[in-house]
Amino acid sequence: MRKIHDIHGGIHPPERKALSRPGELQTPPMPGRLVLPLSQHIGKPAQPVVAVGDQVLGGQLIAEAEGPVSVPVHAPTSGTITAVDRFAIPHASGLEDCCVEIAPDGTDRWVELNGIDDYRAFEPSELVSLARNAGIAGMGGAGFPTAVKLMAREGRSIDTVIINGTECEPYITADDTIMQCQPREIVLGAQMLAYIVGAEHIVIGVEDNKPTAFAAMRDAASGIDNRIEVVSFPTKYPSGGEKQLIEILTGKQVPSGGLPSDIGILCNNPGTAVAIYEAIANGRPLTRRIVTLTGEALQNPGNFEAMLGTPISHLLDAAGYRAEQNNRLIHGGPMMGFALHSADIPIIKTTNCILAPTEQELPTPAPAQPCIRCGMCAEACPAELLPQQLYWFARAKDNDSLEQHNLFDCIECGACSWVCPSQIPLVQYYRAGKAAINEARQEKVRSDRSRARFEARQERVEREAAEREAKRAQRKAAAQRKAEGSDGEDPVKAAIARAKARKQAEESTE
Repeated sequence: MRKIHDIHGGIHPPERKALSRPGELQTPPMPGRLVLPLSQHIGKPAQPVVAVGDQVLGGQLIAEAEGPVSVPVHAPTSGTITAVDRFAIPHASGLEDCCVEIAPDGTDRWVELNGIDDYRAFEPSELVSLARNAGIAGMGGAGFPTAVKLMAREGRSIDTVIINGTECEPYITADDTIMQCQPREIVLGAQMLAYIVGAEHIVIGVEDNKPTAFAAMRDAASGIDNRIEVVSFPTKYPSGGEKQLIEILTGKQVPSGGLPSDIGILCNNPGTAVAIYEAIANGRPLTRRIVTLTGEALQNPGNFEAMLGTPISHLLDAAGYRAEQNNRLIHGGPMMGFALHSADIPIIKTTNCILAPTEQELPTPAPAQPCIRCGMCAEACPAELLPQQLYWFARAKDNDSLEQHNLFDCIECGACSWVCPSQIPLVQYYRAGKAAINEARQEKVRSDRSRARFEARQERVEREAAEREAKRAQRKAAAQRKAEGSDGEDPVKAAIARAKARKQAEESTE
């Protein structure tokens, strides 16, 4: 029996998970349009390879990866490309980004898919390429390209693969549903991940508030592979954070500023494991995901398997949206999600939940009051930071102090804001602080590059000037040697001698 460890801090907000009936998977009607952002992941956006008017099939490449930290985008169904333009995307600022718009033709015709019968007959690097070409990015966090996480790094070996079935945030049940509906695919995907990275252990972690999902995963893993452990542990938010889950299951702590691979661990979401299985076994790219539609402003909340690019408004209609009862739409959960400016934006690879609460259910935050220095935020922080100090430094825009106090170890879980009696939106200050530091770093990079270019130019100018001066000196020296003559005579004396000789010659002729 694996020993379960505790983490610092954490909270127990109302779960409200039963509202979306986990384990029941619905399929929404075909949308009239799909809008596929070219940046659904961390890293460089994909580059479109289609044009307006092109006919595409399901699974066809419509945007190729741009560089190593990027993933391609594929058509979720057959149809016509109607636009390659900027559209609103899921983002707290409501910004627009380049997208490909498809008008589905309703036939759902697909390209030919070619999977692999025995993945063990292939080199891990070949399977990594399959994952990259399938457009797989993390489906439970920030959307980091999965192929990059799977690439071997010198001096780092992976001992344990962890499948994060925690899903600790209130309301969200997408992972719970996929564990109940596709446990076999998760187990097989986990085995593929372990083969690729050479791991000896596979741990599937599930919080104890998901007994049906835990039983399904345990049954699916039973007798298949003795390396697999399906572990249940006490429910606490935010135990689903990558670093927190690793500590719970292994007792190891990821070093500040480090990665799980630094301590020999690879952590992935159940949806990502299924996507790996589909890409390798069936040759199917990532074009769909399970999304939780929940909140008391919906008549039919539930989990929907939706095409990427489906407008949120279309899914809301399928869930019986009552707009007059909804105070705001939230992309994600109530702790880490953000309010949407419009429902006319698409779901992407990292969209796990759309929350439509009523005002009574999730009241609009009251105005912030002055900090009373109660210390409750520090007690709740799972990363063992000092939220109060970070708050003051962020307000003062003291970037050096923010970095010294490990701001970037903050996982933005919102536990500090949840317990704050003054209702200060602490996470917003931390996000602003991170953005300011990143901008300062980028500005320093730009400044360093400009200085390097200036110094290189100055060096080149000085070198060219020195070369010109050297050439002038050479020409001057050559001219002087020519004037002196080959025997080294004084040129003045030679000229006088020549003049006397001419005069004598003239007198002799007279």
